[in-house]
Amino acid sequence: MTKRLQGKTALVIGAARGIGKAIAVRFAEEGANLVVADTEREAGAATAAELGAPFIYTDISKLADAEAAVALALESYGRLDILVQNAGIYPWQLLEQTSVDDWDRVMGVNLRGSFIAARAALVPMKAQGYGRILFTSSITGPHVTSPGHGHYSATKAGINGLIRAAALEFSGYGITVNGVEPGNILTEAVQQHRSPEFLKSMEDAIPLGRLGSPRDVANAFLFLASDEASYITGTTIIVDGGQLLPEGNDFRIMPDRA
Repeated sequence: MTKRLQGKTALVIGAARGIGKAIAVRFAEEGANLVVADTEREAGAATAAELGAPFIYTDISKLADAEAAVALALESYGRLDILVQNAGIYPWQLLEQTSVDDWDRVMGVNLRGSFIAARAALVPMKAQGYGRILFTSSITGPHVTSPGHGHYSATKAGINGLIRAAALEFSGYGITVNGVEPGNILTEAVQQHRSPEFLKSMEDAIPLGRLGSPRDVANAFLFLASDEASYITGTTIIVDGGQLLPEGNDFRIMPDRA
């Protein structure tokens, strides 16, 4: 490892498992001091213990929880250099079956929570004249969608708009704001709740021929958190194995076959 984040403090929200845990692990490998935040107390505490980091229960839809997580980072390490807002929910619901309360709940965690996280992190980052604010967006919403993901799609498209606005407004404080748009990633939840046939159909839609791993996504976050990305702000990196590229289903070229 190159220790690209040596001496930096990172707060990762939604780090108990899956993509968030992979981000926390990858940052730790590169020398970052970590604070693990999540609503899953047991899994979050286990991840934090594994990484030798403090854990804090955080419902990111609540401003007080976001401020408490930032305060823990400052109390533990004296500064906050990197914020990752990865927390998100995606209940499967057709729009005609989605109540206003259901809609508000997804908006509250995914989109309102992203604003709240950025707002809380801005205070110490502005004071120190440095910061990396990073969001987990998705290809779902900004580029594609599927039935049952209307509220989720709206939040992820909204996060991309927030990234651009915050990047512009925070640029004078030495803070960059970026995001990562994962495609189909083989997380624990996907493995548990999807059939082998469904997973195979997903793989068949990806030019690189496999689902992404949480570490694939974490590597993109690592780049954006590092000094290598110091001149990059207001944008996202798509990590989807080429899923967005084909115009149709028949895209595989086999030049070695007649």
